[in-house]
Amino acid sequence: MLGAGGGWRALRRCASLPRAVRLRVREALGARQPADAVRVQGWVRSVRSQKEVLFLHINDGSSLESLQVVADPSLEKRDLTFGSAVEVQGKLVKSPHRMQNMELQAETIHVVGPCDIWSFPLKMKERHPLEYVRQFPHLRCRNNTLGALLRIRSEATAGIHSFFQDNGYVHIHTPIITSNDCEGAGELFQIETPRETKESVEKTHFFNVPAFLTVSGQLHLEVMAGAFTHVFTFGPTFRAENSQSRRHLAEFYMVEAELSFTESLQDIMQVMEDLFKTVTSTVLSKCPRDVELFHKYIAPTQKGRLEQILKHKFMIISYSEAVEILKQASQTFTFKPEWGCDLQTEHEKYLVKHCGEVPVFVVNYPYDLKPFYMRDNEDGPQHTVAAVDLLVPGIGELCGGSLREERLPFLESRLQRLGLTDAYQWYLDLRKFGSVPHGGFGMGFERYLQYILGVDNIKDVIPFPRFSHSCLL
Repeated sequence: MLGAGGGWRALRRCASLPRAVRLRVREALGARQPADAVRVQGWVRSVRSQKEVLFLHINDGSSLESLQVVADPSLEKRDLTFGSAVEVQGKLVKSPHRMQNMELQAETIHVVGPCDIWSFPLKMKERHPLEYVRQFPHLRCRNNTLGALLRIRSEATAGIHSFFQDNGYVHIHTPIITSNDCEGAGELFQIETPRETKESVEKTHFFNVPAFLTVSGQLHLEVMAGAFTHVFTFGPTFRAENSQSRRHLAEFYMVEAELSFTESLQDIMQVMEDLFKTVTSTVLSKCPRDVELFHKYIAPTQKGRLEQILKHKFMIISYSEAVEILKQASQTFTFKPEWGCDLQTEHEKYLVKHCGEVPVFVVNYPYDLKPFYMRDNEDGPQHTVAAVDLLVPGIGELCGGSLREERLPFLESRLQRLGLTDAYQWYLDLRKFGSVPHGGFGMGFERYLQYILGVDNIKDVIPFPRFSHSCLL
């Protein structure tokens, strides 16, 4: 047993021993100075054993680039394979290779979790097509492309929050469970308890009224816009549209904002344009290598297009002008363009192409096409509302918004015609107590990512695609 003096001396000796500093791969690659005691944890992306040296590349998700580890062959172990989880300790030194700033000279390699390379569906040094990795939703984040996508999603999310906070918006968490059908399309997922589903007659709802997964946070944001002049929300929304196409999702994220004391649709469009350009610039500057991966292998011309778009103002045309352009088109459409009909995706893509492959705002849609809350333009026989859609190349609609009908008589009349007065009495109250001109918009987050990266299938920009045979359904 150590005496008091011996105990203190032992503690001092332990304290003087160098402690390995834990670094993420991104930090190690970006280090400016060598370090004697470094610890890096991650997964093996490649193993190459030579007679006199062992090379590893490890990645922890913080960077598209992997960190090269140089070790003595004696440190190689049987379970040190592609896909295995490791902890490496050693010295961070300047790399002799010009493609990498730093490398790790290993002193110890500990295999934390082995990987059976024969049954592991991802293979070393193989560029798997997106269609292939989509079959493994629980493993696909370990693929370079999907790893890059998730880092881009993270930076874009932070960029969206920063944009609104820098411009004085208050972030509101709107409900996911609601009784509102904001879009009026009826494509809602209804929520029921097991007891409710079994009762066929006079069943009692859990909330005493039917409840659904939200399709939009807009109506709740309008409530908050009666107390805060600028509000936004960013969260999951759901559409029960039974489509398996490349452009539809049942669950997706929506960015939505409401601005009080605005009578101009131009104000709404300016925020849309500023949001798009600011967030896109942020992503391009903070994730250059990740974005480059998509622009090099998936959409080779997208980088140049984005750079041009960020330099120029978006175009504006009216719905009536859009219909005339479509009618005069030499292209044959599946859906014949007529005034009073909604614009289909084929129409939207043509309009963008006609305008020079730049984003286009289409404004002032027919009154009967749009939901009850959009402001009546009172413009005679054509009768339109102050609505706007932002169309972008290759995608079609990216954002949709409008001025909201703040005039109580107009809103009462429309709700009465639609038979919605009782359901939206609370919405009428907002117009009775301090109503102001206001408007807002929503942007589909996944569709935004799909556009800036040039991805063809929207399911490739979500973390977990849904497959019937997947355990992640």
